[in-house]
Amino acid sequence: MSDNIDDLRNMLITFRVSELQMLLGFAGRNKSGRKNELQQRALELLHVRSHPIHQKIRELYKTIQQSGALNNSQATGNSDLSDSSVNSNMPQQQGVPRATATVHPYNVDTRMTSRQAAMYNQNIYQQYQHYQKPQQNVLNNYPVHPDVKFKRLPFFDVIADLLKPSSLVPQNNQRLQEATFYFHLTPQQATDVATSRDIRPGSKCEYIKQVQLRFCLLETTCEQEDYFPPNVVVKVNSKLCPLPNPIPTNKPGVEPKRPPRPVNITPMVKLSPTVANAIHVSWAADYGRGYAITVALVHKRNSNDLLQRLKSRGVKHSDHTRGLIKEKLNEDADGEIATTCLRVSLMCPLGKMRMSTPCRSITCQHLQCFDASLFLQMNERKPTWNCPVCDKPALYDNLVIDGYFQDVLGSSNAETSEIQLHKDGSWSTQVTEKKTVARVEKVPDDSIEIISDDIEVVSSATTNNNQVESSSTEKPKEDSTAAAPAKEKDVVDLTISDSDDDEPLAKRRALNPKPDSTIKFSGNSADVR
Repeated sequence: MSDNIDDLRNMLITFRVSELQMLLGFAGRNKSGRKNELQQRALELLHVRSHPIHQKIRELYKTIQQSGALNNSQATGNSDLSDSSVNSNMPQQQGVPRATATVHPYNVDTRMTSRQAAMYNQNIYQQYQHYQKPQQNVLNNYPVHPDVKFKRLPFFDVIADLLKPSSLVPQNNQRLQEATFYFHLTPQQATDVATSRDIRPGSKCEYIKQVQLRFCLLETTCEQEDYFPPNVVVKVNSKLCPLPNPIPTNKPGVEPKRPPRPVNITPMVKLSPTVANAIHVSWAADYGRGYAITVALVHKRNSNDLLQRLKSRGVKHSDHTRGLIKEKLNEDADGEIATTCLRVSLMCPLGKMRMSTPCRSITCQHLQCFDASLFLQMNERKPTWNCPVCDKPALYDNLVIDGYFQDVLGSSNAETSEIQLHKDGSWSTQVTEKKTVARVEKVPDDSIEIISDDIEVVSSATTNNNQVESSSTEKPKEDSTAAAPAKEKDVVDLTISDSDDDEPLAKRRALNPKPDSTIKFSGNSADVR
């Protein structure tokens, strides 16, 4: 099929303006414009893959060959051929008017001399170079279907290429350029897209099978990520297509770039196998930089699908990680400062929770893992695919589930957040040192004794009062003169208090001492009898 397209493209290169207009008129396209514009429109017809159009291109090419042979034979002064003889030898082409019918070149060559034949060949070569050079330069700079490979998107499985990667070819020297591309859906593809709409409650009513539009730089050295041309505007079937919003920038004179994401054009596509879908693109051409466009039918996946696909790959054996631990801890054993153990967290750096599916990229050099489920959910919302530990690229195809840490999570306590890795590849629970903090234990309310100044005096005074009363009652017949100094001293000490209510009483006792009197306390006040 590609060989037939290449042959038809070579035929179109040799078309003159009249043949290009006839072809475009046959296809129902615009026939006005310069020759290079007509050639571009004619080349776009090759993507339609219509058998009548291809047949028309071959018929017009035969007409050019015949008319070229006739004109060159007349230009060399071949007087032997008169108009009548030419008309008599003119073959009638089916579907071609008599005015444009020409003589077969083999009938002319038999009547040419050697000199005329040489001039004929030279004219044919010059005519071929005239039509070939301008288009050949364009094709060398911007091939129609470049060998561009887009980066695979993990959340989209490509089902079919509706439009192979095609170059955005500038038509003139102006900055703003335009191009139109066409693609068709097969009956099965149209049915699959129409029946794949998610109508479950709470869903966004999106198509699971989508028609996806992507742009990239025209580079064939490596896989290309999405890259939008500057000032790009896309219309699908004459409807303006929404594109990702540009990322604002503070640099003066720098145009904001759009996020590198594909564009879902399914709502604007005609889900019919008999109608062609047209994509009109306008962009600002850059000197020395080209762009490519592609359209594909894809199947959209979610984070759960990718997690199950990751688990289906299998788990990296624990011996592999154990070998990495030994290598890291023994590589600097001969140095002045040797590492005896490594501390690794069992908490995911993304959600700060204990990991359930520990994984990391095979391109990372660290042992710390992160939770695969959280990582995939984060990239489903905003695809960055950067490692949350070292911030280096961690593509989905490079992710592996670590069997060593999976065993650690299964055998360790649920409250364990850190472990220590040793030189022999073993691990132990990390014991965190806590600072000594005074603990205040709560005791029952019955055993709590609240002490204040007034109550303390009363309590001690009450205890001492009982002793005074017992001493006065047990020895009533002792000599008053011998006991007076002691009793007086005891009375004075007992009546001294910090309370303001007891101060007048102490003064009265100092002025009028009564050694034989008994002191009786009640509450905070003292009565003397």
